Amino acid sequence: MKLHEYQAKDILEQHGVAMQPGRVARSVDEAVAVAQAMQEEHGSDTFVVKAQIHAGGRGKGGGVKLAEGLDAVRATADDILGMNLVTHQTGPDGQRVRSLLIADAVDIAKEYYVGVTLDRQKSQDVIMASTEGGVEIETVAEETPEKIVKVWIEPNAGIRPYQARRVAFALGFEGTAMKQAAKFVTALYTAYSQSDATLAEINPLVLTEAGDVVAVDAKINLDDNALYRHPDLAELRDIHEEDPLEVEASEHSLNYIKLDGNVGCMVNGAGLAMATMDIIKLAGGEPANFLDVGGSASAETVEAGFRIILKDPHVEAILVNIFGGIVRCDRVATGVVEAASNIDIDVPLIVRLQGTNAEEGKQIIEESDITIQSAILLKEAAEKVTQALA
Repeated sequence: MKLHEYQAKDILEQHGVAMQPGRVARSVDEAVAVAQAMQEEHGSDTFVVKAQIHAGGRGKGGGVKLAEGLDAVRATADDILGMNLVTHQTGPDGQRVRSLLIADAVDIAKEYYVGVTLDRQKSQDVIMASTEGGVEIETVAEETPEKIVKVWIEPNAGIRPYQARRVAFALGFEGTAMKQAAKFVTALYTAYSQSDATLAEINPLVLTEAGDVVAVDAKINLDDNALYRHPDLAELRDIHEEDPLEVEASEHSLNYIKLDGNVGCMVNGAGLAMATMDIIKLAGGEPANFLDVGGSASAETVEAGFRIILKDPHVEAILVNIFGGIVRCDRVATGVVEAASNIDIDVPLIVRLQGTNAEEGKQIIEESDITIQSAILLKEAAEKVTQALA
């Protein structure tokens, strides 16, 4: 689950990460009130007004601007709030700005990058750091990989002081700033670990002209599978930032990800879903979605899956690929027939059943009054998809 910058900063600050002062605002008047309060508390007169959406590249899209004084804050907030912000991560449709982060401007002497994520190959967390702050880490990795420092952390042991110092030293910090940087890295890893995050990223981490080490931007992605341990963090979900079909799918406990293809697929099991997408591509089509109905695949979940798939106007055919292990194929076939009876499916529907009671399931489909093409083998299913797209 992705978080807004202001939400990520709140979490990091709770774990002792040094942060650029800032507060969220959801209206122009609130933005001015926040800036005025910060002016009274810190003597601030220059502010950064930052659009809050789940995407990078906000500055290039016009969603991050400096404002000198309260009148400028009002004018800037009025420009950004409610705008449709388009960045390289939002796609051409962009994302509407519903909230702003009003932050104190920082006198920056040097910018750095620090992030924590899981290295799946080593089954360890990895801290990545670079002197190339303010630049996308993917660009740094591609163009100057030697400028990325990596320190691996054993999750059960946690971060050790010498590992935090190694990161700070590699970035070139000295003296008091060295101690601040090591403390910063330790706090960042602690926040990442204790919030069950999949990514905690600071870009840029800055050394100020006064010699302080603080985070100017922050990004946190949380592990959806661990949210049951963090009900307070689960409440931070912003469904406005998610695809409406993915939100609808989650309400039915379906795992759905919208893609750009023309063949809708409904499968039980993530591995089989990946294989099904390969089949679709080999057949000459492009998968329109990833949809895992799970082990139950009841008539209700199947019908919900069909409705979601059919809301994508690019879908030209649907392939249902079910392996009957936990669930019987005849039960799935009954669910498919019932669902197809309740929905106007106006594209070719291919159903491939294999496993427990596959023959019985195939018979149920063939004897129904619904126009459904049944298949047993993967090859057969691929051939029928090809014919459907012709």
